[in-house]
Amino acid sequence: MEFGVLFTSHPNPKEEPYPHRGVHARTTEEVIEAERLGYDTAWIAEHHFATSYGIMPDCFAYMAYLAAKTSRINIGAAVITLPLYDPIRVVENTSFVDILSNGRVRLGVGSGYRPYEFVGLGRDFEGRRDSVEEAIGLMFDAWHRHRWDHKGKYFSGTVQGDYEMLPHPVQMPHPPLYMAGGTDRSIGYSGRNGFGLMLSTLPGVETLAAQTSLYKRELAEASLERRQNPAAGNIDIARWVYIADSDKEARADTEEAIVKHISHFGGSGTSGYLGSVSEKGSAINYDDLLATTLLHGSAETVIARLREMQARTGMTSLLLHYPPYYGHDKAMKSLRLFAERVIPAFRPPARRAVAAE
Repeated sequence: MEFGVLFTSHPNPKEEPYPHRGVHARTTEEVIEAERLGYDTAWIAEHHFATSYGIMPDCFAYMAYLAAKTSRINIGAAVITLPLYDPIRVVENTSFVDILSNGRVRLGVGSGYRPYEFVGLGRDFEGRRDSVEEAIGLMFDAWHRHRWDHKGKYFSGTVQGDYEMLPHPVQMPHPPLYMAGGTDRSIGYSGRNGFGLMLSTLPGVETLAAQTSLYKRELAEASLERRQNPAAGNIDIARWVYIADSDKEARADTEEAIVKHISHFGGSGTSGYLGSVSEKGSAINYDDLLATTLLHGSAETVIARLREMQARTGMTSLLLHYPPYYGHDKAMKSLRLFAERVIPAFRPPARRAVAAE
């Protein structure tokens, strides 16, 4: 199993007061530490306009910056909100950052779930899923054929003859491509088109097992071209993770902050995201979260829960996630304890030795 860390560039007002510029230096420090600790991928989340959520308007600019700050860790977008972009610019920028990072880029795309982001950029929220599906076809034309002639509902453009899509990425025909899925439509589309699947922090194991089964069935129908995606068949599941010396200590460190944070996803600004991607209702409490969606506790507790999840879902990667409210020092300690005490239980000895170098 691979292990990545999902960074939302989400400010902690106690440590990063408004206008929260300090969040970027802190996030960068955590990415560099994740590389030192042997994590496989640093995943960067795009978000716009909110003063109480992520502040990351351009994943490509940040990934290029991180490419120069790191040497081994993969750098991924998890995810860019594709309806807010021109798809050809996504292809160009992904390929360019792949060159700058010497082949370490991974691209995750999604349809978005925060209406205020679409309003702010003047884009159609209701048509976002149709927009994504049109964009994907154009992106594959650019990567596989380097030319296109497209006139659609949302996008149009022609590159033919002496002209082509440049630059070509290091990872050919394109870097590993992932799609975030929360509905049967998006999960099925992800499988049929050979994407790696990224699943939310919020569903319980029963829901995840059903979602991954659907994905695997649909992946069997993907064309040979789409299955050339290096991420085809990968199942990356995000979880809220916190490691301490005991379950009691983990609860004391996180209970108030995690309940407050996850409750946010049921608000109007997220278009009912909490209900649409998981089985949870509006009432959130720590015990229910612990039973369904948290990997919190001692290393022994987390290893047992993660092994169960792996067996039930066939997951190939875990994306560790945490809100900023625990404080920087506790978050860094948790990342270190997970790397030292949990990751070795899921890696063969040779892989452990490489990660420790």
